[in-house]
Amino acid sequence: MQKIKIITDCTSDLTKDLYTKFDIDVMPLYVTIGGKTYEDGVEITTEELYKKIEQYKELPKSSAVSPGILIEKFKHYIAQGIQVLFIGIGSKLSATYQSAMIAQDEFNKMVRVVDSNNLSSGIGLLLLKAAKFRDQGDDLETIAQKIEKISPMVRTQFAINTLEYLHKGGRCSGTARLFGTLLQIKPIIRVIDGKLEVAKKPRGKFSMALKTLLEYLEHDKDNIDPDAVMVTHSLASEDAKYLIERINEIVKVDNVFETYASGVISTHCGPRTIGILYIVKQ
Repeated sequence: MQKIKIITDCTSDLTKDLYTKFDIDVMPLYVTIGGKTYEDGVEITTEELYKKIEQYKELPKSSAVSPGILIEKFKHYIAQGIQVLFIGIGSKLSATYQSAMIAQDEFNKMVRVVDSNNLSSGIGLLLLKAAKFRDQGDDLETIAQKIEKISPMVRTQFAINTLEYLHKGGRCSGTARLFGTLLQIKPIIRVIDGKLEVAKKPRGKFSMALKTLLEYLEHDKDNIDPDAVMVTHSLASEDAKYLIERINEIVKVDNVFETYASGVISTHCGPRTIGILYIVKQ
């Protein structure tokens, strides 16, 4: 049986322990602020990035992994006779997918790229599934096809505490209209068909937004894949603790993982953003 290496980018927002446990290689994307570019998660942490935002009074620019860097990464494993499965940030959210497709063409059937159509631990959920299929002996193409079937079943929803980052980043439809007019709104952002959409607009305290996240989970509770639910956040540890307690009351799953938003993800959503992510069975 040929060995398979799963590779992702840092926006998949799993913890270092999970990447290590499931033998997943992580490539950094890049953030530029104050005239300097950093490898996300390698040269700068999310906390440090927020400090620089305060210092420079500007939002960072994020940039994708280049085809050349991906080619070198893939070549490293292929030279050892190891096939590569790449699952990174969705094609409608970053140029990283296009870079990976260019790199894939260099290596024929030794590399397979799958579009996650997602971001953050929505990608992470797919990575854990891919690792499970790999470890049970599926070949590269079988794993890729299974993940392509599962990807539309990922449910990704985040509560946003401040509209400033989404508005200035221009990554989410509907935010320009919201910004500056309904300042008490704590929008719920969902991934729909691979894009970020404003799904609901709870008003008032942030607790109303957390309640809305739990309502999505409650609605799907009898249809949730039992392997894992993710609670992913950007500097919202207390909110995460609360959501994890409530999730365990609502649904029985094998794992509820707390994970942390990368700098690239945090750049587009801001502090205290938090999400509940899971896969539905049908």
